[in-house]
Amino acid sequence: MTIKAFNKLSKAEKVKQLFSCCGSSIWVDRVLKKGSFASEKDLIEAATDRWYNHCSSMDWLESFTHHPKIGDVKSLTKKFAGKEQASVAAATKKTITALAKANAEYEAKFGFIFIVCATGKSANQMLRLLKDRLGNTIGEELHIAMGEQMKITILRLQKLITGADWSFLKPGQFTTHVLDTSIGKPGKDISIRLQIPVNGNWQTIAQGITNADGRIPDLLPPLKKLQHGNYKVVFDTASYFAAQKVKGFYPEVEIQFIVFDDTHYHVPLLINPFGYSTYRGS
Repeated sequence: MTIKAFNKLSKAEKVKQLFSCCGSSIWVDRVLKKGSFASEKDLIEAATDRWYNHCSSMDWLESFTHHPKIGDVKSLTKKFAGKEQASVAAATKKTITALAKANAEYEAKFGFIFIVCATGKSANQMLRLLKDRLGNTIGEELHIAMGEQMKITILRLQKLITGADWSFLKPGQFTTHVLDTSIGKPGKDISIRLQIPVNGNWQTIAQGITNADGRIPDLLPPLKKLQHGNYKVVFDTASYFAAQKVKGFYPEVEIQFIVFDDTHYHVPLLINPFGYSTYRGS
């Protein structure tokens, strides 16, 4: 379906198609109030704006309930052993069982299922991320999950509007890259949190795990713009060095920075067991 074909659909069909991308009634209604869309970018911009600026926590929670519940051993085994998940097919029974247990713990603690954009993530990365996020507050999880929902929504809109030019969808406004200078290799599988100050405390708004290149290109949805102000990115270096069987000096690395415009912010970390450095990259 092209964007022109979407514009010509009946309102009922538009509602159906958009609801399949994000199960929030308010979000669908607000997106459709835009009228017709001049381009795919116009649609994604409207979808992003309505999600962040017109929806509340109740609308986010409604959308979470429309995700298929994948948390038991049988469904997780199917998900991580399929051909479309070839990169994670090596997931062991132990990992799958641990994932099912952590999913149950998550829902019991927060009252909604674990929401994550799983594209490209292995079962082990999913387990690590799930366990990390179990330590968050419900306020943090609501904001993290709503960001993950936006990433999922954009992927679903891409599948809905086929044959389109999606080159405008760049990595999120904030990105990072970890390099272990002691071995000259990327710092992979490092848990990273992006935080903002709220009432004198730091609150996590996005969370992820570095990939094999030491990067997280999708910590934020593509068109999400950060409000201007102070931010902090936290790297869990203790777990990283422990996995390398190396005794590190810094259990965490915290880097504060200021967002003062809408340009891209790349904050790399050069780390070794006894020192680190950072800078604003491009």
